[in-house]
Amino acid sequence: MRSRIFLCLVLVLCCSCAQPSVTHYELDVIAEYPHDTESYTQGLFFHKGQMYETTGLRGKSTLRIVDMTTGKAMRRVDFHKKYFIEGSVVLNDNLYILTWDSKVAFAYGPDSLDYKATWTYPREGWGITTDGKILYASDGSSTIYVMDENMSLQRRIHVKSDGRPVRWLNELEYIDGKIWANVYTTDEIVIIDPKDGRVEGVIDCRGLLPKDRRGPETDVLNGIAYNPETEKIYLTGKNWPALYEVRIVRKNK
Repeated sequence: MRSRIFLCLVLVLCCSCAQPSVTHYELDVIAEYPHDTESYTQGLFFHKGQMYETTGLRGKSTLRIVDMTTGKAMRRVDFHKKYFIEGSVVLNDNLYILTWDSKVAFAYGPDSLDYKATWTYPREGWGITTDGKILYASDGSSTIYVMDENMSLQRRIHVKSDGRPVRWLNELEYIDGKIWANVYTTDEIVIIDPKDGRVEGVIDCRGLLPKDRRGPETDVLNGIAYNPETEKIYLTGKNWPALYEVRIVRKNK
């Protein structure tokens, strides 16, 4: 009996040791660009080398193609005040846009910005991204929803770090085979393996926007964009005055 208990303990310890640990990173700021302080950033991504942004709040929700040198919208779509716009992404010929609590999602033409379609959406919309084949969406929980291009649910990814659920997943970006996710109300971004939901890395973004640049309307970190043409990563936040080009650096223990 004792030998069997001892064997079980050894197996548990071996399994624990075999589980990869979470890698911790910090930011190295490469460059800074202006960001519109009226932009309550919800979705941020690149398409054909151009930055797109969706902004939230009722009566202020927009879809924008942004001039990075000024932070201003070169073209924009304004939504009806009943909609609180959330995350956005382009897959194939559709620019997908989520709404927070209206139970609908929209499709627009990614180049024309013309309205194309409305889908019924069965959950809260928060963030959305793509690997170029399928869609990944968050709803503020620890679950990421995998959908096809018709927004039909294919499977769920349950995100965990060291075996514990990671909640408040918000804006998403797919970078080098992993899903990066803002953790709402925090200064952390988690790097997720989409195959099993395991958090492989945590990025400490504290101090990215200095305290002396924050105003009454400055809100939380939210907005991750990866430009595949340049392999550059950009971060911003809701009503922030700046957009940052960054790279991540492994923290020294």
